[in-house]
Amino acid sequence: MLQPRFTPCLLIRNKGLVKTLNFKPFKYIGDPINAVKIFNEKEADELIVLDIDATSKAKEPDFAVIKKLAAECRMPLCYGGGIKTVEQAKRIIKLGVEKIAISSVFLSNPDIVTEISNEIGSQSVVVVLDVKKKLFNKYEVYLDNGKKSTGQSPIDLAQKAEKFGAGEVVVNSIDNDGAMAGYDLSLALKVRKAINIPITLLGGVGDLKHIEELIKLCGVVGAAAGSFFVFKGSLRAVLINYPAYSEKEKVIKAAFNIS
Repeated sequence: MLQPRFTPCLLIRNKGLVKTLNFKPFKYIGDPINAVKIFNEKEADELIVLDIDATSKAKEPDFAVIKKLAAECRMPLCYGGGIKTVEQAKRIIKLGVEKIAISSVFLSNPDIVTEISNEIGSQSVVVVLDVKKKLFNKYEVYLDNGKKSTGQSPIDLAQKAEKFGAGEVVVNSIDNDGAMAGYDLSLALKVRKAINIPITLLGGVGDLKHIEELIKLCGVVGAAAGSFFVFKGSLRAVLINYPAYSEKEKVIKAAFNIS
């Protein structure tokens, strides 16, 4: 039986690990390789690593960093940032990464999803949608670290991603990013109902109860978080953490009402 995934999401900027609040400002929190080592020890389900500078600064993926991450990581790894071509995607997969994540290139050239999927398999292609809530409970997808609106709905784009061959969609709430006050459950449910491929939600976790609420509403999904897995306490001291297997089981059983 498929299980919900509890997924840390790490952001890289200038080769360092950073955290954001509503996609700004950037707070340096340490070395990404050290973080991966700790998540290895804590047996995380999987790991998402996003280079948030690569695309906005038109840089290609940092293959040296990716190689180090893949060599260290003992869990499935998804990497995104600067991927624009099939060749780059294939090179990253050959380094030992399980999934590649794309965003802006999908908006400008959705055929790239099909092309990459044909080469490395759809299960290894993830489309990331950064989403803001607008007036009248409408949502729009943004690019360039939340600075540029596409004017397009995440529902429409999620369906397009599935149509063109993506194996998964990550929905990242800009409004909830770093706030640790819970997921945007309305957005999560809208996307879950719109597509049949796996989805992962990101943005807002501050407590395991928030993950339980998401699973209860949407079923088997990926529950991703940044701040929740790297901060501890009200002062947000940097402390890499991850729930023990027993804690995860408790959350899943509560969500599915299993005694």
